[in-house]
Amino acid sequence: MTEILNLMADIGARAKAAATVLATASAERKRAALISAADAVWKNRAAILEANAEDMEYGTKKGLTPALLDRLKLDEARLQGIIDGLRAIAAQDDPVGEILAEWDQPSGLHIKRVRTPLGVIGVIYESRPNVTADAGALCLKAGNAVILRGGSESFHSSLALHDCLQQGLRDADLPEDAIQLVPTRDRAAVRAMLTMTGTIDVIVPRGGKGLVGLVQREARVPVFAHLEGIVHIYIDKEADPEKVLKVVLNAKTRRTGVCGSAECLLIHKDVSATIGTGVIRALIDAGVQVRGDAGLQKINGVTVADESDWGHEYLDMIIAAREVAGLDEAMAHIRRYGSNHTDCILTEDPIAAQTFLNTLDSAIVMHNASTQFADGGEFGMGAEIGIATGKMHARGPVGAAQLTSFKYQVTGNGTVRA
Repeated sequence: MTEILNLMADIGARAKAAATVLATASAERKRAALISAADAVWKNRAAILEANAEDMEYGTKKGLTPALLDRLKLDEARLQGIIDGLRAIAAQDDPVGEILAEWDQPSGLHIKRVRTPLGVIGVIYESRPNVTADAGALCLKAGNAVILRGGSESFHSSLALHDCLQQGLRDADLPEDAIQLVPTRDRAAVRAMLTMTGTIDVIVPRGGKGLVGLVQREARVPVFAHLEGIVHIYIDKEADPEKVLKVVLNAKTRRTGVCGSAECLLIHKDVSATIGTGVIRALIDAGVQVRGDAGLQKINGVTVADESDWGHEYLDMIIAAREVAGLDEAMAHIRRYGSNHTDCILTEDPIAAQTFLNTLDSAIVMHNASTQFADGGEFGMGAEIGIATGKMHARGPVGAAQLTSFKYQVTGNGTVRA
């Protein structure tokens, strides 16, 4: 344990020193580092995929579910997605130094509120190796140093991607300590990060309920919470059947292991026998296990849902479903069992849609769109560190702008207070 504490203290000290340099690094140097990193990912794609094969073998032996293995897997298409994300972040306007507000006071003071980096960010994540590139790039763009602690399953993939980020930093003459990867699978490193109040300014956990719960319980450093995605879709009585079929199938089956995957269907009782039956039959035909309440169990193939199915994040080809009397009951269910992540209404009734969007307090609320769009890249952020479900500072997809704070710059002319 002492060895791990010493390791993390050294990493933290180097990150803090790097953060001082990054705070005033030019937008052009940061952009150049990201472009170079993207080039390195493509150049080293064979080595990255070989490292990922090691991780896939490790994950298979560990007994990961097919959905979690899918999160872990890299191929050339997904590497191209990582490259595209790095280039998209590079192309964005630099958030550091942006003037958020500016005004004059009767006293003669001129005041500006200006974006500034947070400092050092610790990112703790599971399985998905692309987070290594996304988090490293976003923190760099926002002028922050970052300490990355990936999951044990993605250890080799993360190391290979981290090497590419380091190459980008070297090519742009920025400190390599700006993006550090914890070089051990020892879980003691996670607990050490949670208490590094002298060097880490904020922790971003990205993973399952167990990881996020541990971080929230034990962290002495401020946390951007990324809770599980207990994602609901409410099918209103005025829903369009064709849109329902397209959206629900995509929301559940496109990729079941992502946090935007739909986990619960709420179906207005007036369309349960028509639209509801049709979409449930389509889900079952697509290989999804549907666990329904008493009103839906009459549909052939629906299994019995119990209390544990409400508020459950499956990350698998399973979905819970129940009938509701209307919009109010649907929203009450979401408030009770949801995780304030992403929720959707399917309806052609503009009043019902606006009521849902205005009333629910989830970080992302949607109307007639697949919940698989709950992703920073799809929001135009290039990528995301995670989707924050808390209410302080960052909320929803956390991109570069959300990884900044601000300060007030106050200018006078020999101005004194009366």
